[in-house]
Amino acid sequence: MSLFTILLGGDLFPTPAVARRVAGSRVIAADAGMKHAAVLGIVPELWVGDFDSEPETLPDHLKAVQRQGFPREKDKTDGELAADIALSLGATSLLLVGAFGGTRSDHEFLHLTLAIRLAEKGIPVVLTSGTQEGFPLSGRSEFSYPNNTLFSVIAFSELSGLTVTGAKWPLHDVEVPFGSSWTISNETDGLMQVTVRGGRAMLIVHPQPAGQE
Repeated sequence: MSLFTILLGGDLFPTPAVARRVAGSRVIAADAGMKHAAVLGIVPELWVGDFDSEPETLPDHLKAVQRQGFPREKDKTDGELAADIALSLGATSLLLVGAFGGTRSDHEFLHLTLAIRLAEKGIPVVLTSGTQEGFPLSGRSEFSYPNNTLFSVIAFSELSGLTVTGAKWPLHDVEVPFGSSWTISNETDGLMQVTVRGGRAMLIVHPQPAGQE
């Protein structure tokens, strides 16, 4: 598999877990996401965007990264364009770093729906800020986190056949109405397994801080 990391303009808390996920991947920065490259100690192979949010202070070696520019008036965000380019370069899975938080909640929501759309096309996607990790859900998936790690299943439609095991509050083959808060704020209790038979959903996990893992 060819993993590409896309650096987005949201929040980043550079935890060891983020560094492990990024290690060995090819990296593309999307406009303001270049600010995370210095924090992570990496040099993207490409910098994509209209550069209206270009970080004011960057080291020279990051300023020199090859750019692919786009007009400000366009029909895709810089992050979506970066993902498209990664796929054109052979990406078979994506890591979206800086996908949560930031000053643009509309971009954050777009990252969630973009990840679900790509996952439906067979492209595995992980989203992270360091303090939050996101995984589109389809079929049966396993996740390994320390016990008592907070997580939620966010439904983007009605869900059918939702089963959650390895959790403080397990669920078995339940139907979840769209807009329900039923699946918010659960906790891991062993190896977590999540199955969704129908509908669109995202698992949001809040990893424990370093030293508490």
